[in-house]
Amino acid sequence: MTFPVFTSSQSEPLARGKELGTHLRDQILRNLSGYTDLFTVAGASGARVRAWGERALDRSAAWAPRLAEEIAGIAWGAGLEPWQVAVVNARTEILAAIDAGGAADVTGDGECSTSVVLPASGPARTVQTWDWHDHLRDAPVLWEYEPFPGHVVRTFTEAGALAKIGVNTAGLGVHFNILRHGSDSADMAVPVHLIARRILDEAATVAQAADIARSAEVSASTVITVVTEGDAGAVEISPAGVSVIPPGPDGVLLHCNHFLDAGLAEGERHATDRPFTYDRQRHLRDHVDGLSDADLTVRALAMLGHGPDDAPVCAHPDPEMPINQRWETIATIGLDVAAGRMRVHQGGPCRVTEATWQEF
Repeated sequence: MTFPVFTSSQSEPLARGKELGTHLRDQILRNLSGYTDLFTVAGASGARVRAWGERALDRSAAWAPRLAEEIAGIAWGAGLEPWQVAVVNARTEILAAIDAGGAADVTGDGECSTSVVLPASGPARTVQTWDWHDHLRDAPVLWEYEPFPGHVVRTFTEAGALAKIGVNTAGLGVHFNILRHGSDSADMAVPVHLIARRILDEAATVAQAADIARSAEVSASTVITVVTEGDAGAVEISPAGVSVIPPGPDGVLLHCNHFLDAGLAEGERHATDRPFTYDRQRHLRDHVDGLSDADLTVRALAMLGHGPDDAPVCAHPDPEMPINQRWETIATIGLDVAAGRMRVHQGGPCRVTEATWQEF
């Protein structure tokens, strides 16, 4: 099983977006439908979601006009309104807005776990599980595009979303985990997925990535773990501020779904509902030897853990639960920042073998 791959041939944002929207129309429509169902179950009306999408598009256009153009192009190609594609890109912000209003019920055992190890010699060693709601398991796509000549970006993202996890040929890669903070609000601002996109398009260092994150006003929280050949930093983003968590003296940087910065951790929200994030962080720390291995398959297997007797790093959905409480490890991903490539396995670590990796 592999994820769909699309390579853009267009260089200008509007044309690139239209090309993508045309080729991935059916998948984008299914993705939008899946998110519409998720927002409805979580407690948001269609009119409210539209208002949030329009607001997110306006804020995006002010912060990154070329990316707003690309969203408009995707909508054009897919036969949608731009606000509908903005909704896909702002799904983190919309869920945070619903939660801020007290309507959301987002308990469960899933979410993402990220490991980066910078060895004393040799390439950076990374691996991440990407957990999301199982009815959206067909949303991901592997997308290659060239934002400017000679700079290639490869990203694992959701159809219609401008970026998520990825690498660029400047030697930088990003992992992506959701966070929740007391300052998250319904005052829709720049989507965090667009921050990841600009980092992939523009940054070659952790410091440059952090500057891009600090330039955006946000309404929801996330952590973008940035890695280069000799450096790494978990860029924790929230409306209360941005902090960069460096690797430890051993070169290890681990992140799940709670804030590690002491100041931002005072406003922690995610772990209130999902304390398993701490169990997953401990699991990663306990398996650092495997996560440090040069072999990505060994690193992926070191992530393996199933609840309730072990940390639920590898999530499997309970079909009896409503869709907003069903979690599945949809992908396991390792980055090769030196080559500007990634390897992706469709599913969780419990099914990884050397033969299941998709090279991208």
